Amino acid sequence: MEEAHTSAFIFEAQAAMSPPLPGSAVRGSQSGRPLMALFDLLGRRWAMRILWELNHSQPTFRELQILCDGISSSVLNTRLAEMRAAMLIELNDYGYSLTPLGKELMQLIAPLREWSKQWEESLKD
Repeated sequence: MEEAHTSAFIFEAQAAMSPPLPGSAVRGSQSGRPLMALFDLLGRRWAMRILWELNHSQPTFRELQILCDGISSSVLNTRLAEMRAAMLIELNDYGYSLTPLGKELMQLIAPLREWSKQWEESLKD
């Protein structure tokens, strides 16, 4: 039993050090399936908020920190590094921006906004 606990701890530590990418075991899945890696990445603290802000502007690190309601610099730095490794964002002369893959992802997520409004309404019934 202690071995299983140690293995889980080692897996969590490795997951924290490397971004979730297709082909690798991620939180909640050992399969390496691309969708599971995406869910892991997007499910990390502040990840969706960062992508949301980058979908509307091209902020510097400090500007993005302010836009994200004062996210800590260490968490922001970690999320940015993970999303850069996943090729969803890039850093250029003007600040951070979505890559073509990141823009495509945000277009695919957009319909969920409307669905979530309908979901909210159905919960009120």
